[in-house]
This record gives sequence, structure tokens and C-alpha cells, in this order.
Amino acid sequence: MIEKKDIELEKAVLIGVVTKAQNEERSKEYLDELEFLTYTAGGEVLKRFTQKMEMPNPKTFIGSGKMEDVRQFIEDNNVGTAIFDDELSAAQERNISKILGCKVLDRTNLILDIFAQRAQTSYARTQVELAQCEYLLPRLKGMWTHLERQKGGIGMRGPGETEIETDRRIVRDKIALLKAKIKTIDKQMAVQRGNRGKMVRVALVGYTNVGKSTLMNVISKSEVFAENKLFATLDTTVRKVVIQNLPFLLTDTVGFIRKLPTQLIESFKSTLDEVREADLLLHVVDISHPNFEEHIASVNKILGEIDSSNKPTIMVFNKIDTYTAEPFDDDDLVTERTSIHYTLDEWKKTWMNKVGNNALFISALNKENLEAFKKRVYDEVREIHVTRFPYNHFLYPDYTEE
Repeated sequence: MIEKKDIELEKAVLIGVVTKAQNEERSKEYLDELEFLTYTAGGEVLKRFTQKMEMPNPKTFIGSGKMEDVRQFIEDNNVGTAIFDDELSAAQERNISKILGCKVLDRTNLILDIFAQRAQTSYARTQVELAQCEYLLPRLKGMWTHLERQKGGIGMRGPGETEIETDRRIVRDKIALLKAKIKTIDKQMAVQRGNRGKMVRVALVGYTNVGKSTLMNVISKSEVFAENKLFATLDTTVRKVVIQNLPFLLTDTVGFIRKLPTQLIESFKSTLDEVREADLLLHVVDISHPNFEEHIASVNKILGEIDSSNKPTIMVFNKIDTYTAEPFDDDDLVTERTSIHYTLDEWKKTWMNKVGNNALFISALNKENLEAFKKRVYDEVREIHVTRFPYNHFLYPDYTEE
């Protein structure tokens, strides 16, 4: 991981709310994730601010008293960026910017910024640009605040409005061009997928930063970029993999995240065609994360949105080397034993009961239990292959340990 001293990080504060729908524990977890996103984007979090509310303030997201606390801290510590955990409306963003006098971002804007940094190929850059334009369009008015003083007076109403409308038209035209470009690239990629023949396709899916790229590198002996940051992989990578003498195609896809911006789901749906066309999904899970079950639910929700929830799936619980259960005192009559106290063996039993033999527990980094993983994938791919080519069954005998 990059040490903070190696680069100059932008000072930032985080702002979130505690509501009936999002309790204190959930709010803290979202802010933990937001802090990791901020670090990934090149920022350093100096402080977090949270407020208990029935619902976010429609004008300023948080109350005026808390906003004054944030403003004072920003002024005292020369903070350049305030980041809100939920998506802000154009009006909220405009009002908050006036009060705080610094750059104001929301979770969506931050994720879009990371995607813009990470996009390597022309296709990924086009998709990110489309998402940015769709996010920008309803917020253009806020970028013309320097013209607000021209609202009054004879002959002063036209120019500002005209410029805003001109910009809107430019952005709409840009969106249309980007959609047309993505459509063209989609056709090219569909041809490429068709040219791969009838090989069995396996796709790695999962929450961001669960170790999909590390697993891809171990299994395919390739060098796909892997890093302990969110969204290290944006571009879909496809590799031919051979386990014993059985070949298949393995795809590494973009990671998912909770509160994923609508614009990104829409613009990246085409990237996830690799998932749609896969014969088998390997759903990789970071079992060392305290809320991995919620991550599983988030991934399943997005799989449902791209019509891929009914595909054959193996749950691959990764990072068993870093899993630790919180200690529990049996004599403590106050604390209730919850899932955070489960041992790894208890989690195994729980998930083996849920999905039968479709759960595996591995460490891609330390190469623990990889033989069991390879055998399970081999058996699944062999079954799909033999169903597709019945006359080839004699070519692929039962798996033997390497």
C-alpha cells in the first residue's frame, strides 16, 4: 500500500447522517468505506461529522448547527474538500458550497472521480465519461452561480440563461455521441466474444477489493493489476486458463459497491455482458470483512439487474488468512453472541448449509486450499463442457491432484 508520506494527499472531511433507515453502526460502516474511497482517490480524511436526523435536510443535507461546526473546522484546518456519504441534489450542492466555501463532493462524484483515474482502455474511459456527463447535466445550473448577480436589471436576464442552455445542449449532444460510440464498441466486442468459439466461460464477480484480480493471477498465471484499493480493476480482462488438460475462459470484472451510482450501473452494464454470457460465476467474497453478508446481498442485487442471478454460481470465500472472530465471554450475560463472534469453522458450516457444496474457503494471496478450488472449478467446467460436447467426455478424466 502507498504510504501517506509518499504523496501529498488532499485534506478532506466526511459528512454522514444517522436515520431510521441507517442506524449508527451502519452509518459508521458506510463512512469507513467512504474514507477508503477518499484515500483511493488521493485524499486524507481529517475528521468525520455525523448527525442524527429523521431525514436529510432538503436544502443543506445536515442541520444549520452541524453545518456551522463543519464550516469552522474547514476554516481552522485549511480543508479543501467536504465529502457527503449520500448523493446530493443540485440545490443541496449549491447551497452547501456557498456556506462551506470549499469543494463539495458526494459519494457518486467521488466514485466517478476514482473511475476516471482508473480507466485505462478507450472503452472504460468512454463509459466513465458517459456517466460523468449524465451526472453533470442536472447540476449545470450550480456551475453558473457567477451569473446570479445578473438576474436583475434590463438586458441582464438573457446571457446567463442562454449560456446555461447552450451548455446543456452541448452535454446532451456529448451524451448522444458517447452512447453511439459505446454501441459501436459493444458490437465489436460481441464479435470478439463470438470468435472465442464454444469454450466454457467462467466469470469472477464480487464486491470491490475482495481479491478477484489476485485470484485471477494465481489461477491464470497472468499479471492482472491488483492493489489494496477500491476499484483497482475497471477494464474487463479475459484469460484462457487450463486446469490439468481442460481449457476454459476466465473473466475478471469490475467490482461492485453499495450505493453504486445509477449512472455507473447504466454505463457499465455493457461491460457486464461478459457476466451475462458466462456459463459459470465465481462469486468472490472477502470473509475477513465484518459485513461480508451485506456485500453478498449488494452483488446479488446487481446480478439481478443484469439478468444473471440464476446462473450456476460457486461462492468463493477469500482471505481466510486474515479472518479473525471477535472474542466472546460466555460468562458475560449482557453481550449477545452475534455473527461477529463466529469462528471460521462456524461460518463454513453456516454457508455449506446455505449453498450445499457450492461454497469454498480459500486464500488467493497465500494460496491456501487452492487444490480444492481448482478441483471444484474443474468438475463444474467439465460438466458444462461434456454437456455441450458429449463425444469429448473421454478427453477429461476425473481431477487428480497436481
